[in-house]
Amino acid sequence: MHRDDLILISVDDHIIEPPDMFVNHLPERYRADAPQLVHRDDGSDVWKFRDTVIPNAALNAVAGRPKEEYGLEPQGLDEIRPGCYDVHERVKDMDAGGILASMNFPSFPGFSARLFATEDPDFSLALVRAYNDWHIDEWCAAHPGRFIPMALPAIWDPRLCADEVRRVAGKGCHSLTFTENPAVLGYPSFHSDHWDPLWRALCDTGTVLNVHIGSSGRLAVPAVDSPPDVMITLQPMNIVSAAADLLWSRVLKEFPAIRIALSEGGTGWIPYFLERVDRTFEMHATWTLQDFGGRLPSEVFREHFLTCFISDPLGVRLRHDIGIDNICWEADYPHSDSMWPGAPEELSAVLDANDVPDDDVRKMTHENAMRWYSFDPFAHVPREEATVGALRARAAGHDVSVQSRSHRVIAPSEKLAAYRSRALAAVKASS
Repeated sequence: MHRDDLILISVDDHIIEPPDMFVNHLPERYRADAPQLVHRDDGSDVWKFRDTVIPNAALNAVAGRPKEEYGLEPQGLDEIRPGCYDVHERVKDMDAGGILASMNFPSFPGFSARLFATEDPDFSLALVRAYNDWHIDEWCAAHPGRFIPMALPAIWDPRLCADEVRRVAGKGCHSLTFTENPAVLGYPSFHSDHWDPLWRALCDTGTVLNVHIGSSGRLAVPAVDSPPDVMITLQPMNIVSAAADLLWSRVLKEFPAIRIALSEGGTGWIPYFLERVDRTFEMHATWTLQDFGGRLPSEVFREHFLTCFISDPLGVRLRHDIGIDNICWEADYPHSDSMWPGAPEELSAVLDANDVPDDDVRKMTHENAMRWYSFDPFAHVPREEATVGALRARAAGHDVSVQSRSHRVIAPSEKLAAYRSRALAAVKASS
């Protein structure tokens, strides 16, 4: 398939939340205590919620910037592309990148919204609902057909979380972000019956549970003094643990309609993983008492798990070992792994190199995403206007040039020192 004829739906992108997001959705009695975006003397903008300060780390928003500006230092909104936090500019960037639709994960609240779990459950729930209403009713609704809505969980209470899943499903939202390891956050594990109300609500509403890499906050670093390359290389590894945890748990057996996305986890590891779980079952089921109703674990995996990739040449080549109906594409805008605005070129090169037939291309680039997330962009955007070529033609003149945006030059040695300090603090906090 020619690059310009591709239709691209990304199931993993990110929002840098704008400062006014709570204004229209949080009850007035809570507004004074709501998270606030604070501009600091060093030029950075940070979210402050009570005693917690969440910086906007540079790696989270580097779309359209030179690699010399990658790093973990805090930055201001004026140092990043407006498309990171302005929905109208985001759609222009999507058009210029040839992307029809996008599902956007949160930034400052964290993937599981643990930040909002206060001592006041009413306030906590109000924060989650306000975020979800802003995301669905303002961000996504501003451009119908361009965004797959995603909700935050009320992670501290599975019944409230289930209620919120049902509430947002009534708004057309069938995606919930969640942690890949609740036990790390101090909650019961996936093997507990604690989460049963949530599993039931997900099944009843056809909502996908999205476990994003790094969503437990656990650093995949073997030593504090290791270089950041180790952490970046190992980022997908926690998602492998989550896949094993959920596959072998009672959840899939007792809630057979549940569907789980391994967000930003890549695909190249999955064929080996499936071989390994089948081997484990063959060799050990007699004493571990695992029972998949006459099926192999790999077959059950393909019924319940969605995977995604940015380019992953190996995963594309082994797509049928993974399951062609279980693969989606992602852009990861505006993170450092993203190839925006040249993602169609990179993806097309991988597809062509592996002689992927058009039927497989359509499934991986948009059809699987539409089916898994109950999302129909063509109800709003005619198919002929949804291709890479048509979207880019509409974006003619939109500036996508690489531009330096940082206020100050930070030496690599200073960036590495900041990384090691942050890694040490994270290790100490978890010990």
